[in-house]
Amino acid sequence: MELPRLTVTGTRQDMGRQYGTHFRDMIHAFVSDRVAAVDTYLREAGHSQMASLFEAGTACLEQVRTYDPEGYVEHIAIAEGAKLDPVQLFTAANMTDVRDIIVLPGDPPVLEDEGCTAALLPPGITMQGHSIQGQTWDLNGPDVNYVVALHQLPDDGPETWTVTCAGCQTLMGMNEYGVTVGTTNLKTRGARVGIPYLSVLHLALRQTSRDAANALFEKTPVAGSHSYWVGDKSGATEWERTPMSAHARTTDDAPLTRSNHCLIAENRKLESDISESSHARLERMQALLSQSDTHTAQSLSRLFADRSDGRLSINRRAEDQSGATTNAVIACNPAELEFLACRGRADQGDWIKLEFERR
Repeated sequence: MELPRLTVTGTRQDMGRQYGTHFRDMIHAFVSDRVAAVDTYLREAGHSQMASLFEAGTACLEQVRTYDPEGYVEHIAIAEGAKLDPVQLFTAANMTDVRDIIVLPGDPPVLEDEGCTAALLPPGITMQGHSIQGQTWDLNGPDVNYVVALHQLPDDGPETWTVTCAGCQTLMGMNEYGVTVGTTNLKTRGARVGIPYLSVLHLALRQTSRDAANALFEKTPVAGSHSYWVGDKSGATEWERTPMSAHARTTDDAPLTRSNHCLIAENRKLESDISESSHARLERMQALLSQSDTHTAQSLSRLFADRSDGRLSINRRAEDQSGATTNAVIACNPAELEFLACRGRADQGDWIKLEFERR
């Protein structure tokens, strides 16, 4: 399964228009599928009015205008290039956060086993003595049809690669400074109008250091709950973020793994609709990392193919009928600007190295 790639250049507006124009048909199909999926999700959760979803999306996009003006201009240009309404595109792209504003002020019914698995390795357990990071991205099965790799060479700002869905901004990525970012979804009560996760990640990927990205992950008034991680060659930091709190862990003492449940006691009290496989995936990745002290980006990529726990495994298949599949995987070695990625499962997609020009 090949990963489509596109390089865009120029101003934020230039790059947005190039991106939206190039993937126009794919973006339209993605938005259509996402809107249909969230409509079903909301109805199953007892919410039949889609209008409230787009009202929340409009309010969040307006906050992004101030939070990240350059990212806002770029998003508007993507929508122009794709010939789509910018609110519709923004809402579809940030579906998990915007829908949670509607569903998660209170307790929703258990609906789907969503989620991803991340691994952040300290230098002490890698072959080259530098930190490496990676994760799966697991969500709606049809999303695999829209996974792309976007390469940005801006007039002003760092060169970046992101693996994301067509029309979306940063989901998982690396920049020319060896700063890497990623995320997994969490579900807690208290979601509200704020900055959705893709906008947080998009600004974080444009930072020149892990410290600068950490400041964003700590202080951003987020809309919904997620774990966020940022890495470089010396280590990684992971944030358990809710709209009300921010808690950090680092790889200073041990490798970090994350799936889709909260680890902080105060957040566990707010948690809802926990992924059935979340604990199994977290424990399996911890066990796999403990089996070697010579990990590489390539060996990490193979760990994401693990099926030891059947339908509760890290490597998530459609036949598991969990409501989620592994749609993309990355493995990063920032010291070498080595950014490996595949579309689909780790044992299914064609792994490629996304090359940097400004190194």
